[in-house]
Amino acid sequence: MGRTLAQAIIGSHSREVPTVGKICQVKVDFAFANDITAPPAIASFIEMGAEKVFDPERCAILPDHFTPNRDIPSAEQTKKARTFAREQKMLYWEVGRVGVEHAFLPEKGYILPGELVLGADSHTCTGGALGAFSSGVGSTDLAAAWATGESWLMVPPTIRVRFEGHRPPWITGKDMVLALLGKIGVQGARYKALEFHGKALEDLPMDDRFSISNMAVETGAKTGLFVPDQVTLDYVAGRKSRGFTPHYPDEDGEYEKTIDISVEDLEPLVAAPHSPANVKRALEFSRTTIDQVFIGSCTNGRLRDIEMAVGLIKGRKIHQNVRCMVIPASYEVYMEAMRRGYLEILADAGAAICTPTCGPCLGGHMGILAAGEKCVSTSNRNFIGRMGHTESEVYLAGPLVAAASAITGRITDPRELEG
Repeated sequence: MGRTLAQAIIGSHSREVPTVGKICQVKVDFAFANDITAPPAIASFIEMGAEKVFDPERCAILPDHFTPNRDIPSAEQTKKARTFAREQKMLYWEVGRVGVEHAFLPEKGYILPGELVLGADSHTCTGGALGAFSSGVGSTDLAAAWATGESWLMVPPTIRVRFEGHRPPWITGKDMVLALLGKIGVQGARYKALEFHGKALEDLPMDDRFSISNMAVETGAKTGLFVPDQVTLDYVAGRKSRGFTPHYPDEDGEYEKTIDISVEDLEPLVAAPHSPANVKRALEFSRTTIDQVFIGSCTNGRLRDIEMAVGLIKGRKIHQNVRCMVIPASYEVYMEAMRRGYLEILADAGAAICTPTCGPCLGGHMGILAAGEKCVSTSNRNFIGRMGHTESEVYLAGPLVAAASAITGRITDPRELEG
């Protein structure tokens, strides 16, 4: 049998045959951490006696979680990360020039098709949208990758996911991945690779692809891979920071199983508390009033997400009982949204526009929930206490559901506002 995409990429980075279940020593193309995960990685780097990162142009720290610094401890940990990065002459971008790592790095061409990328953050799998084996690791493993440019990976079995049919205009990549989570749950792909296929992907924009790969980890997957196509290559053409070689699965690749999802049959979806797999139709929550909406994060803070939200909000007002936080995922997104007038439309409607940061997604800052409050969030997790008080509730949704809910003050299927 032939190779899946995960096997093909691992095999190209190892001298070993990438059979499923085998632990392979692999070369790493890029390795990064953020302001939370960098300090323990730095401590491990020093403890192991390492002196220099393997390649300063392929090692990075991005301050994005508790930045701009929310308090003294976050300022201290960011200072430690900044100092180490400067000493090592590795990649580091200051607040005002960076963004949420999983949006910023692909934008700047640091994650590319066919590469093997490790990040000290679970949502590193977002890079799989570009056809890269991009996966989250712990800070200790990240430190070893910084020091040696190598790591160890167990070759995962692969689940093929086929999204078939014509995608209706109200169905986004977020709805598609929520549909998958509703089918297989949060353990359905534990330490496996997801490989996405199907007719519905042919015209699916990159921003939606990033949303799908981003939430691969919510199924337990090691990575979530799109096979590089012309959409992928067009995206990276003007962004690449180095040369790259795309890899592809063999026609006779061996998959553990295949899951088929018809996008034509989908309706706007919501993941109710307290699991990303607790997926139901948005219509089923039409009587659920809310206190806050968050449009942003590494899942849905890209330009198309903001554009879709603006399409519904333009000419309307945010409900008087709702706080609407809009946080572009990077300054590229922020500046383009500003040029197009999107930020003015959102501000006129009553939304709060914030600097690029992870912010409320992980209960960091810029939108923490109090006891009893309910939030519709375009982020990726809704565990107990994820965005604040343990008695708050988070409903995950795409930008259209989020925008519609911000206007009505209750969870709303966007088709209700479209006539």
